[in-house]
Amino acid sequence: MGYDRAATMFAPDGHILQVEYAEKTVRLGSASIGILGKDCVVIISDRRQKDSLIVENSANKIHEIDEHIIAVSAGITSDARILVEKARMVAQQHRVTYDSAPSTESVIRDIADVQQQFTQYGGARPFGTSMMFGGYNGEPVLYTVDVTGNYLRYKANAIGEDDEKIKKLLREKYTNDLSSKDAIKLGLSIFKEVQGDEFNVDKFDVGIVKEGKIEKISGKELEI
Repeated sequence: MGYDRAATMFAPDGHILQVEYAEKTVRLGSASIGILGKDCVVIISDRRQKDSLIVENSANKIHEIDEHIIAVSAGITSDARILVEKARMVAQQHRVTYDSAPSTESVIRDIADVQQQFTQYGGARPFGTSMMFGGYNGEPVLYTVDVTGNYLRYKANAIGEDDEKIKKLLREKYTNDLSSKDAIKLGLSIFKEVQGDEFNVDKFDVGIVKEGKIEKISGKELEI
């Protein structure tokens, strides 16, 4: 009783309950898949907006951080927006200070530091979001940072709803020599297998980073 009232308090079994609640929040969010290709990185995001009154573009969760970096989130979108703005500021500051493009890892490291800080400060709750960053610095890279502030580099990964099912399928089907079109087809086929009758290609957004250039594709433009 009471061990979940502050992010600074450990439960007797060594868990920080506020952090675990935030992780559960992430798994309630719409899913996204990141896939590393032979010369690109692809992020496929489920918009999951069913209200016909909403303008689709306003619900796009794939954000441009810099000319060669994109990011997507799962969990509380408003929390993610703060981190996206922080990432953009970090990238801009790097360009002003060093007159060069920031590496994807240097940006995500600063975001991870912010997320970690909010797991140990009193009077604040952890960010209820995980983020996936795709970038190109001489080679394509894919990183994921979780609510604890821990970040890792991946060949392919998933965040959000049904992430464990998606990652299991990625382990079975992923190969290192995928083109951007093959990566999109793989991601959408996995979503179709996991979502079943609820699958609809119109509700997906795709971001591609290839040789430092960003391309976004949505809905009916996608090929499956």
